[in-house]
Amino acid sequence: MSKQNGMVLMMLILSVILPPPIQSLKLKAGNWGKSFLKKNQETQTNLQFYFHDTPSGKNPSAVKVAEPVDKSKPFVTQFGSIWMADDPLTETSDPKSKLVGRAQGIYASSCQQEFGLLMSLSYSFVDGPYNGSTFALVGKNSAMNPVREMPVVGGTGLFRMARGYAIAKTHWIDLTNGDAIVGYNVTLVH
Repeated sequence: MSKQNGMVLMMLILSVILPPPIQSLKLKAGNWGKSFLKKNQETQTNLQFYFHDTPSGKNPSAVKVAEPVDKSKPFVTQFGSIWMADDPLTETSDPKSKLVGRAQGIYASSCQQEFGLLMSLSYSFVDGPYNGSTFALVGKNSAMNPVREMPVVGGTGLFRMARGYAIAKTHWIDLTNGDAIVGYNVTLVH
């Protein structure tokens, strides 16, 4: 076999066994979002932002709208309680940092053995190229675990037909009033 044929054969083998590379950066939103065009023409977007859930104070971003009639159950899980949320999403963990969107919807305590929430929220963005786009998260959030994964089930705008997952990590929590700051790392394919 000639040296040239050997090189061609090696290139063919490498092109088959190596994973397809991400082609190019398509969009960038400050330090919190990047979209890439993948080889198969789908876009992969990675978002990193902070979720500020504040059920306390004069201007709460989440309010309890229902609670169980039978209050003899353990308070720890708050099983049966439902909250309505309009939580700010920011670029950093500082509540005064740049607002990039809002998480709007409901979450409910759906577990009797742990503080587990059924989340049904629309994450709407107001900054950069993602302004006006949303993704929907619906799934269980084992809120007391330091890190948890939740499914992304759809989206609108630039995130139309999105699927993916969100990794949530508690950055700070006040156990006396429920206020929390949660870091999100979201991967969307659309």
